[in-house]
Amino acid sequence: MEPLPPLPTIRVAAVQAMPVVLDLEASLEKALGLLSEAAGQGAQLVVFPEAYLSLYPSYAWAHLPGGDGNALWERLWASSVEAPGPVVDRLADACREHGVVCAIGVNEREAERPGSFYNTLLLIGPEGLLHKHRKLMPTHHERLFHGVGAGDDLGVTETAVGRLGGLICWENRMPLARWAVYQGGPQIWLAPTADDSDGWLATVRHIAIEAGAFVVSVPQFIQRSNFGDDFPWPLPPDTEVFGRGGAAIIEPGSGEVIGGPLYDAEGIVLADCDLRRTLHAKRWFDAAGHYSRADVLWPR
Repeated sequence: MEPLPPLPTIRVAAVQAMPVVLDLEASLEKALGLLSEAAGQGAQLVVFPEAYLSLYPSYAWAHLPGGDGNALWERLWASSVEAPGPVVDRLADACREHGVVCAIGVNEREAERPGSFYNTLLLIGPEGLLHKHRKLMPTHHERLFHGVGAGDDLGVTETAVGRLGGLICWENRMPLARWAVYQGGPQIWLAPTADDSDGWLATVRHIAIEAGAFVVSVPQFIQRSNFGDDFPWPLPPDTEVFGRGGAAIIEPGSGEVIGGPLYDAEGIVLADCDLRRTLHAKRWFDAAGHYSRADVLWPR
């Protein structure tokens, strides 16, 4: 039997950025530029925020009454992404050019059935679309915008940069959703989010320990100046920042923050992730293996 190949060290980039609001083409161009910039700094895995293409309906403004709901819905749908589709193809071309894997949050629409759209995490490599996951449960006001995921896409994808899995924002609080992904033995956990709280940082640090995986947490930095004068929804008065960010990369086992957190600015957080650390962490605690006790704890 041939020995297993050594586990590599992967340079990961958490890209904290705000899209060009409701402008898919401009947001995509910005994403391609940021992907190139991250690759130029040696990144092999580049992770973007939740609903980066092309707007996350943040509670910081979306809960306010008085907007033109139909106008916002139309523009959200028009700036959403089909997967597979031409936006995915362009991102895959960029991944091929730079030799990287990209994870990016999008509002996903279905070309064959105009209507509902979904909060979706896309995983894209030089080969094209590797995996997509639709958020299981939109949170509170998000239910006015996003459909509910079917849950048939929870899993881990084997890639050139390791075994990648993860969940979107507050799905990461759902123990059974985490458990479903843990079954695949993730080495790097993707956690795009809109949460900039201390509680969120505690959540992703816990997941790094529980999963025995590096966690890449990537929110948006959301400013009033990103919204145009024609934005069809009222914004809170006297508020300049709707999301402080907090991009961070967390080490398995210890839950140590090894990159970031970055607050109050756009930027790229980098960390070198030695995948041997995931094996060492699971030696001590493997939630889906020797420490699972599913035989007595799993519902029957």
